[in-house]
Amino acid sequence: MTQHDVPHSKEYLPSPTGESRKPSRWQPWKLAASALLGALSLLFLLHQLDGTRVIINRFMNSKLEDVTLTDWKWSDIEPSRTLRWHRCYDDTYDCARLDVPMDWLDPSDDPRERVVLAVIRIRATKLDDYKGPIFFNPGGPGGSGVYALTDRGALLQTIAGKNHDIISFDPRGIGASLPRVDCWDSQEKSRLWELQNVGVVDAHPGVVFDAFARATALSQVCEQKMNSSGLLSHISTASHARDLLEILHQTGQEKLKYWGFSYGTILGGVFAAMYPDKVERLVSDGNVDYREWHLHSYINFLRDTDKVMEAFYYYCHKAGPLSCDFYASTPEAIEHRLASLLQHIQEHPIIVPAAESGPDMPQLITYSHLRRLISTSLYQPIYMFKNFAKILKALEDGDGEPFYQLVLSGQSTPPICSIEAIPPNVPRLEEGNGDAFPAILCADSPPMADTVGDFAEFVEELVQISSAAGAVNALFRMVCVGRTVRPKWRYSGPFEANTSHPILYVANIADNVTPLISARNNSEGFPGSVILVQNSYGHTSLSAASTCTAGYIRAYFQNGTLPKPGTMCEPDYYPFEEIRPKIEDEILMASHELSQRKWGYEPSLAF
Repeated sequence: MTQHDVPHSKEYLPSPTGESRKPSRWQPWKLAASALLGALSLLFLLHQLDGTRVIINRFMNSKLEDVTLTDWKWSDIEPSRTLRWHRCYDDTYDCARLDVPMDWLDPSDDPRERVVLAVIRIRATKLDDYKGPIFFNPGGPGGSGVYALTDRGALLQTIAGKNHDIISFDPRGIGASLPRVDCWDSQEKSRLWELQNVGVVDAHPGVVFDAFARATALSQVCEQKMNSSGLLSHISTASHARDLLEILHQTGQEKLKYWGFSYGTILGGVFAAMYPDKVERLVSDGNVDYREWHLHSYINFLRDTDKVMEAFYYYCHKAGPLSCDFYASTPEAIEHRLASLLQHIQEHPIIVPAAESGPDMPQLITYSHLRRLISTSLYQPIYMFKNFAKILKALEDGDGEPFYQLVLSGQSTPPICSIEAIPPNVPRLEEGNGDAFPAILCADSPPMADTVGDFAEFVEELVQISSAAGAVNALFRMVCVGRTVRPKWRYSGPFEANTSHPILYVANIADNVTPLISARNNSEGFPGSVILVQNSYGHTSLSAASTCTAGYIRAYFQNGTLPKPGTMCEPDYYPFEEIRPKIEDEILMASHELSQRKWGYEPSLAF
């Protein structure tokens, strides 16, 4: 090993040198699994979406922007079977509503058997060398392409080149695309269900059985509620890939340029396997293992998780007591310190008393809260580790106020009875749809036949693979328990083809939910593809800004150039370092800004 290797297996090595007026809350998946994502997309627990948004935004001292800038509404656009662009969102973007068959294998003109896709575009600004559109998917499944494009589309365009349009869309069942997946009659019921969360499966004896029963109940509710729409039979990734092909053709293009993150790598991989002659460029970042996803095994996805956790111990120790509040004399001592804190909180939850500057009623910080915070922090080490260390030190001192201010203070708002209800047949702007995650995941998977005993054994196996986050991520497999609706069209392989142009896979040296081995497994099926490795930690390469990585991606989109096999890029910064980007470098600034955004399916803390 060299000084550029990832610290793991207890080897602490030297670091490298080198549509409503407001976006609706991404509802925590009432059950849910951890993120994969990008990969699942952080990395992507299905009751984990909303809390992560709160946590990540607060770690970064930012808030969810209101991207709905005018009174313009998606419903102002008449759906059409041809792509008709309309200026939207303060005349900044182009929007369209494309009417497509719900069942691509047996198309119907019956409006009840059609899907309306919300599509959005940023136009190219350098037209003297116009290179057409790049499509991108932010992850999930359940992530809104509309929201993501308004949030970060211009940054992606800066890296890829402003001679490209950037196009995204809300996949069927999500956001402004109709009908939308919605498991409840009202948002109040949804919120009340979330508040009954049973905790992480290893929190106390018997929790795994409660979680399994809860998963079954939720599956039954979702299928009953969605039965009349028929959408659950037509929501597998194969249908999304066909939707993508239709949008591509409607733009007048014959071949696809695509950039996918986390679950977006599954969509890209299925598209490439189904339509290999349609691939002009494909960047796959934060790679979910194609076969693991479609076989519903979920074992390899945590292979690198503890490496990211060990990076926290290593870089905290390297930073010293002035920069890391949870410092100890060795990385191993920091690990022991965290284990002791977890054991203490498991037996003695911390009480945050009611106070004028705090909660209006007492709050508990439990073992499950801390476990989920640990899992969430592994998604973006550059921006989360330092504050994570501060919170751990405070909890060790019996002070729950910093944890409350970061995580819990936003959980009581909006009041349950004031939550805005938007019917599933009305377009809405949402960061993502937690109900859509299991709908798509389970449609892509074989029927789930696990007993509660089978699931308990699976939990034990995951905890053996990752002591840091195995228990939190165990619910990933369980969300399909009790599901009976099967997809009419499901692609299950082979995941191999000769694409028109080789695929560029991008992977961190250690990703907490989409490990490097997944990129290698995926690449094997596509001749000529190359894996660009970024020597950083967290979910997708965007968890750490890298001018090197951004440069290779730009060259690939501009002229098809691939890195040489074995190429590794260094990040611009490492955990606990002070970040000072050079504002005169446009690509560097875009990469830096993207690294602060949330990508893919990420876990919430499900408080």
